[in-house]
Amino acid sequence: MSASSDASSTPFLNTALTADRLETLADRVDSASAETLTVTAPATTDPIGSVPACDRADVASAVEVARDAQSAWAATPVKKRAAVIDRFSDLVIKHREELLDLIQLESGKARGTAVEELFTIPSTCDQAVDCGPDAVADNPRSGGIPLLTAATVTYEPVGVVGVISPWNYPVTLAMADVIPALVAGNSVVLKPDEKTPYATLFLADLLEQAGLPADVLQIVTGEGSTVGPAVIDHVDYIAFTGGTKTGRTVAAQAGRNLIDCSLELGGKNPFLVLDDADVAEAARGAAASCFANAGQLCLAAERIYVADSIYTAFLDAFVDETRQLTLGTGYDYAADVGSLIDADQLDRVRSHVDDARESGATVQTGGRHRPDIAPYCYEPTILTDVDPEASVACEETFGPVVSVSSVPSTEAAIEAANDSPYGLNASVWTANRERGQRVARQVDCGTVCVNDGFAVGWGAVDAPMGGFGDSGLGRRHGPEGIKRYLEARTVAVSRVGPLAPPEWVPLGWAVEGLCVAQQTGRRLKRAMRSLLR
Repeated sequence: MSASSDASSTPFLNTALTADRLETLADRVDSASAETLTVTAPATTDPIGSVPACDRADVASAVEVARDAQSAWAATPVKKRAAVIDRFSDLVIKHREELLDLIQLESGKARGTAVEELFTIPSTCDQAVDCGPDAVADNPRSGGIPLLTAATVTYEPVGVVGVISPWNYPVTLAMADVIPALVAGNSVVLKPDEKTPYATLFLADLLEQAGLPADVLQIVTGEGSTVGPAVIDHVDYIAFTGGTKTGRTVAAQAGRNLIDCSLELGGKNPFLVLDDADVAEAARGAAASCFANAGQLCLAAERIYVADSIYTAFLDAFVDETRQLTLGTGYDYAADVGSLIDADQLDRVRSHVDDARESGATVQTGGRHRPDIAPYCYEPTILTDVDPEASVACEETFGPVVSVSSVPSTEAAIEAANDSPYGLNASVWTANRERGQRVARQVDCGTVCVNDGFAVGWGAVDAPMGGFGDSGLGRRHGPEGIKRYLEARTVAVSRVGPLAPPEWVPLGWAVEGLCVAQQTGRRLKRAMRSLLR
């Protein structure tokens, strides 16, 4: 892999992102604690700035402020709430260069990956604006006794939503949870990862410029082990994105507090190349799917299963595509793959590759740490002959590493894909789209993409996105992504007064009358169904 321009060839900060500007963003966090956290640029290991290290008291105060503001926000008509989100989307595009620089500065990712983050916000906002009014609207339902009773479901915001967002996509994943919560009429307390707080604070500033009342969105920065549990203890709903181990802890605490939660957790995503696939197209798709954001993507493919008949041709094409990828951390579009986030992530990637080698795996390309490019850069790596018991085969690597295996049949590919406790995202490649859809229905994942790695699934923001098994609970995106933040209330009405018969009516007569009414209603329903067919 070749190197592109590195961080030293560009300014440490965009001219608009001065140290004073970052300090102003950090001042948005209301903390009584004197403690701070230093934020470091992965591309250089230089300090960017510092943010407050909130404690439990700070979190309790932030939730109280958000709760006080929530009732007025909920009373704001949903179309006016949606208008705020619409204006926010425009501001994100207006300030895109600042935001792109900030995303790169904090995460070390390539600029092309930062652009992917940027352009998910307008689609997330548009979906929330379009679906929000319908999601919160009253919904008439059938009564228990047709004609005599009726029912309506009303929807109210849950109150204060806690969002705990990760470092790998600090913009995309924070806003995917925050935006629908706001449209639904909730206030939000957002805890960004301590490695990437500034992009979140920048977005909070834009939301206020768009008209969001100042107290409706609160940001609490600090160590996850301190701030995260405190958020869960005080809010009415928790949305968490992160690792499966931490997700189990979050779910357990939410359960003890009897609050609902949605969790997008880890994945060991399969990539199935069927015997009729276009080899060149599948290889190009694999390079994009496996190495986006240096593999630090919950939707990235980490296991590739290829039909025997095209295995060699695919592997050759995939290796060639991967070797053409460029590494770098410059503030331009020259690099395809950027940096890992920190030393811990680098150690994880190296240990997985080293363990695979020791177990007999072959490194087809990559497999090297590249400190000549940036402290935490690691080459996109393709492994074959991987031992099924090796850590890289069983555990989520969350880095630019993928294993490739041949399979004798489509059925074997499906079986291998499903041989995992995870079920977040999968990809199926075939010349026959109908065949691809049939195979997709047999893969145990919340999202299955045909002839694309993950972008076509993530981009379908009108459809729910989430995981099976150890990959999480609940769904974001689509109407489901808004409904999770609403409490349903049933209002049932009797058109004939109390359903219990008056004392002067013999019970047998009352039962007979109810049966007649029920049967009459059922016949009418059947007739209506027949007419509508």
